[in-house]
Amino acid sequence: MSNYIKHPLVKSDTIEQRLYQLDLAGKALSAPTLVVLPTGLGKTIVALLVIVSRLEKTGGKVLILSPTKPLVEQHASFLKTALNVPEEEILTFTGAVSPENRAKLWEKGRVIISTPQVIENDILTKRISLEDISHITFDEAHRAVGNYAYTYIAERYFQDAKNPHCLAITASPGSTDEKISEVCNNLFISSVAIKTESDSDVAPYIHKKEIEWKHVVLPDEMKELKKLLDKVLDDRFKKLGELGYSLPYGKNASKRDLLGLQKKLQGELRGMADPAVFSALSILAEIMKVNHAVEIIETQGIESLSKYADRLENEATSKSGSKAAKRLSEDLYMRQFYHRIKECSTEHPKLAVVSDLVSKELKDKPDSRVIVFTNYRDTSEMVTSVLSKMEGIRPIKFVGQSSKFRDKGLTQKQQVEIIEKFKAGEYNVLVATSVAEEGLDIPATDLVLFYEPVPSEIRSIQRKGRTGRKHEGRVVVLVTKGTRDEAYYWSCTHKERRMQSNMQQWQDRMSSDNGNQDVTSEFGVTQKQQTGLSDFTDNEVTVVLDQREIRSTVARNLEKMGINIVVKTLEVGDYIVSDRTAIERKSAEDFVSSLLDRDLFRQISDLAGAYDKPILIIEGKGLFTSRMLNPNVIHGTLASLVLDFGVSVLYTRDPEDTASLISILAKREQVDEKRDISVHGKKSSMLLSQQQEYIVSSISDIGPNAARNLLEHFDTVENIMKAEQDELIKVRNIGPKTASKMREILTSKYKG
Repeated sequence: MSNYIKHPLVKSDTIEQRLYQLDLAGKALSAPTLVVLPTGLGKTIVALLVIVSRLEKTGGKVLILSPTKPLVEQHASFLKTALNVPEEEILTFTGAVSPENRAKLWEKGRVIISTPQVIENDILTKRISLEDISHITFDEAHRAVGNYAYTYIAERYFQDAKNPHCLAITASPGSTDEKISEVCNNLFISSVAIKTESDSDVAPYIHKKEIEWKHVVLPDEMKELKKLLDKVLDDRFKKLGELGYSLPYGKNASKRDLLGLQKKLQGELRGMADPAVFSALSILAEIMKVNHAVEIIETQGIESLSKYADRLENEATSKSGSKAAKRLSEDLYMRQFYHRIKECSTEHPKLAVVSDLVSKELKDKPDSRVIVFTNYRDTSEMVTSVLSKMEGIRPIKFVGQSSKFRDKGLTQKQQVEIIEKFKAGEYNVLVATSVAEEGLDIPATDLVLFYEPVPSEIRSIQRKGRTGRKHEGRVVVLVTKGTRDEAYYWSCTHKERRMQSNMQQWQDRMSSDNGNQDVTSEFGVTQKQQTGLSDFTDNEVTVVLDQREIRSTVARNLEKMGINIVVKTLEVGDYIVSDRTAIERKSAEDFVSSLLDRDLFRQISDLAGAYDKPILIIEGKGLFTSRMLNPNVIHGTLASLVLDFGVSVLYTRDPEDTASLISILAKREQVDEKRDISVHGKKSSMLLSQQQEYIVSSISDIGPNAARNLLEHFDTVENIMKAEQDELIKVRNIGPKTASKMREILTSKYKG
């Protein structure tokens, strides 16, 4: 037999022939299939074999979906190297390509690699149709749960395509029957095919992967810090108990236990809640903040702890900060804790272990590549800083896109550039958070370090899969004795074993149905059952929605209900259902936030001025708990909206419920009342004084009242910007901390 795959759509001498990949591809071609294969063994090649077979036999287009832009770019690069298809027909779709260009490119593309959110948006806005797609590959298929875009795309695909077929690929689908069932159900999977490292046809390609657990002991100085936090937790849990709410393990309660109690308390707010519920929620918020600090002490390090403490103190002094942070800052033991951190001269021993392991690896093998995984960005920055001072080590921090207080994220373009430089050797150590766990093709990684164990079997498997791909690799997991590190280790180990057992059972269970194009009755769902959603709705009903609302799942649910959606840039309102009725939609948390920044009344004023029947929908829980405002403030606001602006205020549970309500409103207006849709209304322009207040209040910790005080004192925005700290503190309600922060923001050099 030839050592390479021979196929008219595969370039000669590019893809090594491996029997286990051919076996998996053969099974996947007979029915929509979930393929589970350990990281580094060529899931993408299995997908390639399925893709070329579908293109040759069925024609049409194929679609490859991957969760992030770096993964999309990686798959595109591979396919252009391997596919015997003109490069101009192999296209990448991400948010960087304009919607108009995507619509044009879609027509000429044959192989399209995209992030799922882009495809979801293009389906909803009718820029593309899945009718001629003969195959979809769902990469990192374990993500196909809840409202993730994969689930909507799969449903529309099996509804719209002439000849649908899909392949779902992952290294770790989850440890529970429920999780695996949900993935299979959501992607219309009727067959499961798995390979493990112990299978005879896989074993020849497995490189030894040494897994080592290194235990460290928490220093006495850090134990003393933890004792202070334990006293705070003892006090708060005692108060919870006095209110009638307790947890069986007290201060040793898990994060899941705390979140479960929070959900229960929020549920009790729906009725006429006892004041004790508000108190309990407030105390619970303090517990969760302190509990997180304990976790950082046990598992991370003093530098990470200091940064978290700084954020807590910043939140406590901020005008919009939570009451929980403010109360904690007044606690005697917390004040001692903040003071002791500044005096602490001991660092977590994990940092020294990481330095020693990385230094030795690169000294023995100068061409090695190392990945250090950390759960927290503060730790990744700390580790990067320490390693950068060591000879022969060229580290780079690799984090996600989101930014927060003093912590700027990386754009996807920057992430791609870092990966390429890491491959090329410009950097030899990648200090990464979870963003590097999925799919990165870095074959030369010799050592993977877990700064801490992770309780998720999916994340653990993904991390371990970063090494041992082309040659022997090593995995080292750091564990602090007697802490939650050990609990996470045992939890993850148990879940990994259970996942392997469950997957084998699923493969055996579904093998008899292999080749059946319907989803098995075992899941209680068939393709026909899910494709008939629009058969029972009136397709002539239309809803116009603002383009920003396309990001929510409301648009997806409206489309499922058979509502014709039109996306436009709306100056007033989020949804238009007739010439007289427009809807502003806000989550409970957004409602409170817009109330605090005074934006709510301007939006509602514009809405009421443009439409005779304005409606405000408040969606979800947390109206009285997200910022712990006095309930009278919220009730007063709602009363003003109804009585002063004539706005109807309606409540929904979730996006699906919101879509159902909007659908009913649209049908009532357009079908029963025979009214047309008309988009009108303009945003009102802010007065000069309002614009000045807006600019000043955008500075951290400066609220509307403080902004007015500053403007009344200095007359102009320019004078405020030029004022020195000693001048600023003369203004009413501007203290030394706020003045110092203002000067830092106004004078610091922008770093981008």
